[in-house]
Amino acid sequence: MPALMQAPSPQAGRDVGGPAQPLVIAHQLVKHFPIKSGLPGLRARAASVRAVDGVSFDVLKGETLGVVGESGCGKSTTARLLMQLTQQDRGELIFDAQGVGSAQLPMKQFRSQVQMVFQDSYSSLNPRLTIEESIAFTPRVHGVPAREATERARYLLQRVGLDPARFAGRYPHELSGGQRQRVNIARALALRPRLVILDEAVSALDKSVEAQVLNLLLDLKAEFDLTYVFISHDLNVIRYLCDRVMVMYLGKVVEIADTETLYRHPAHPYTRALLASMPSMDPDRRTAVAPLAGDPPNPINPPSGCSFHPRCAMAQDVCARREPQLTDLVAGHPVACLLAAAP
Repeated sequence: MPALMQAPSPQAGRDVGGPAQPLVIAHQLVKHFPIKSGLPGLRARAASVRAVDGVSFDVLKGETLGVVGESGCGKSTTARLLMQLTQQDRGELIFDAQGVGSAQLPMKQFRSQVQMVFQDSYSSLNPRLTIEESIAFTPRVHGVPAREATERARYLLQRVGLDPARFAGRYPHELSGGQRQRVNIARALALRPRLVILDEAVSALDKSVEAQVLNLLLDLKAEFDLTYVFISHDLNVIRYLCDRVMVMYLGKVVEIADTETLYRHPAHPYTRALLASMPSMDPDRRTAVAPLAGDPPNPINPPSGCSFHPRCAMAQDVCARREPQLTDLVAGHPVACLLAAAP
């Protein structure tokens, strides 16, 4: 095993704020994508898609934070903001008590501590590089000697269940989807990051392969002392893997709670509708009425007040006039709903 892989946990020597300090604090992140509408030659009307609209949350050290919501709610854009692949319009991102991009935490140093596994395992890999070269490339860019980077790549291949003797010289098109995603996980670990963001990382896999990859992620989290942000549509996977869950709707956070509290006592009507939509293994339990009607509103022109009120069965007149703020219903369980009540 390479000496560097035998080193203490990646937090050693890099834990600036102490164990009680959240690893990530996102404060009022905003990302609007400008668009223009109108026929050529006519005056265009400026507008923007409000992909992320004032999102605030934290990620505790060593936890797995799940992020759920319908397609288009801003989950992937939030992940890209955390990675700084997309620059926020407004808001602040703090990593272990240090401002991202500041003199204390330059962008290159930040990116060595945060890595991402994307949904599409094939397009994430360079088709002209072998598997070994793909994993070793990033450490080499960050100054690791070529021989050490190669040794590290081979160790990580072994660790994710791919025999280096068989797979190191192969190209991405020669692997299955599950094998490619294991390579992407190994590549994400090559710099020994502290935070790994997984954006629908198992959604394209067969269920048997998905279960293997989920168990692998749990093992790697314990071995390398990692923190995860796990984005998924599969609420059963979220319950199995995550310590806390953040629910997003139309670019905003509507509820955050520890996993068992959220699944047993959901406070926001949208969260209850999501959980009610989970398929049941009981053949006698049938859904007679859809738990949620209608489509999400247009993010270019969202509704006034609470953005969920046009689809909410509990909505009252005040919901169309006042925008709810994310406030603690009970300690550690913030909800953005004017009508939510503590259990």
